[in-house]
Amino acid sequence: MIVLACNGFSRVSEFFAENFGAVGRDKHYLMGHDAGAALLIDGELVAAVEEERLNREKKTTDFPVESVRWCLEHAGLEFSDIDLIAIPWRWDTEVVDQLLADISAAPMNSVAQQQLLRGIRNLAAEVVSPEAILADFAARTGFTPDPDRVVFVPHHFAHAMTGYYLAGLKDSAFLVSDGRAERFSSVMGEIRDGRIRVFDESTIGAENSIGMLFSAITRFLGFVPNNDEYKVMGLSGYARPPVPNPFVEDLVQLHSHGRYSFRIPLQTDNPRSLDPLFEQYFGPFEDTLEYQARVAAAAQEMLTIVTRHQLRALEGKTDLRQQLLFEGGVALNCLNNTPLFEGSWFEDMAVSFGASDTGIVIGAAAYAWLNHPDTAGATRPTPHVTPYLGPEYDDTAIEQALREFGDQVGWTRLDDDEVVDQVSKLLTEKVVIGWYEGRIEHGPRALGHRSILANPKFPDIKDVINTRVKHREPFRPFAPLVLESDAPKVFEMGRKTRSPYMTFVFPVRPEYQDVIPGATHVDGTSRVQTITDRDTPRLAALLRRFTALTDVPCLINTSFNVAGEPIVCTPGDALRCFLGTEIDYLVLGNYLVTKAQPAK
Repeated sequence: MIVLACNGFSRVSEFFAENFGAVGRDKHYLMGHDAGAALLIDGELVAAVEEERLNREKKTTDFPVESVRWCLEHAGLEFSDIDLIAIPWRWDTEVVDQLLADISAAPMNSVAQQQLLRGIRNLAAEVVSPEAILADFAARTGFTPDPDRVVFVPHHFAHAMTGYYLAGLKDSAFLVSDGRAERFSSVMGEIRDGRIRVFDESTIGAENSIGMLFSAITRFLGFVPNNDEYKVMGLSGYARPPVPNPFVEDLVQLHSHGRYSFRIPLQTDNPRSLDPLFEQYFGPFEDTLEYQARVAAAAQEMLTIVTRHQLRALEGKTDLRQQLLFEGGVALNCLNNTPLFEGSWFEDMAVSFGASDTGIVIGAAAYAWLNHPDTAGATRPTPHVTPYLGPEYDDTAIEQALREFGDQVGWTRLDDDEVVDQVSKLLTEKVVIGWYEGRIEHGPRALGHRSILANPKFPDIKDVINTRVKHREPFRPFAPLVLESDAPKVFEMGRKTRSPYMTFVFPVRPEYQDVIPGATHVDGTSRVQTITDRDTPRLAALLRRFTALTDVPCLINTSFNVAGEPIVCTPGDALRCFLGTEIDYLVLGNYLVTKAQPAK
């Protein structure tokens, strides 16, 4: 069975700008962000890529025409070969009617209420209804799908199924939490034998979304909501939560069954509505690290308390103890994930590389496959899971790109052993290296195929990369990659044995904080990526050789891009980023690239 899944809408960005003011700083307050496509063949995930990597528009919402085309070309398929098309949204008449009823019952200004009702009706009719999505698909691809072969998957079901598939199809409890889906912001339940059961009494509506509240705080602090929440997470390490914490004491109320609410409900159509409340809590906004960190620390503590409350309820509702799946945008708050797991009864907790909306195409495809009558009761082998699912480029493509930039760069072709040997020696110094190999990774993190590497022994290397390369705020930390076998020696891993996707944060052991200061955050923690010879053989060999030369068991790993741009995809993207920054060397497949010296 061949299943193609896609996320993205041709007109949604313009619609939200015109109807909901999603422009400027609020440009990501919309649906369909992180557009992309995935392809599942007989239960095996063979391809997945985000549209932004191909059209070079960060967090694009556009219909993923390039992603769809690449997935099919990669597998040698035509549209006529597809058995099912999966869409990670379900805006049918029943859902729209329920949402309209929710809005009608909400306590809000009557004029604003009527505007919101009108906007939702138009959104459904013009953009996200099944009919509108099918028409969009046909218009952008030239292929008209059979409606009977299109599966519209509820958004949170797609999130849950992403975690289930990528964690090996094992029966699991799950918690999904994000900004909002069709109606809700958070659901919990179980997946047994591929079937989802939601604990309805624990579902959280959009008006009480912890994800949207965190986004409102992100905006208040001067960042871009639904994009820069990780900056707030990073800032929280610079301060302790205030005592008492007004978010906890005055805003959030905890209820039975893991439910919670806000004493002042969110106005989902007005991202600025809570700014006066935030200033009441913390004083007039100040563009200072001290002020921002104090608010961020309070927000981080609130997020931890709310998700812990949800997890306690989930533990009381399920007898599945082996594995917890935590998915949705809130699960990218990796600072929260470690204490959440350590305080739980579950034997393990999985947060996938596709936890945000980047991964919902994977979950939608898996849902359509697992719930199709032809696969019911069939034996399902454990899928081979890897984040390296996107395009790769061979030597011919690399050499062509190098020739296009020939007057600006010089290069040497090496074999694998020579790459490992020469690059490990370069990394003993204070240099920054672009590392580009194989298929591009899926999801928001660079996991070693489109990465920037550096030596973490230098205390100021973070400042070098932030200012000279990434062009971003100086407080932003960097993640270390470490061999999975060495991780417990360097980090206090607790009950975790691996963290391959940078979705958990661990304290750096005291004896290593002076060894890897460039990868140690101000609070003594690191967002760790563990690697193995099986998953990233050449990168693992590089790290092993580097450690032998330096006695430093980690390398800094950050995404190969600059602030505001997608991670590089093609060799040309990599060369443009290399030449536009102060990256010292570029490893492009088996080519070691340097910058040409300017003529005197």
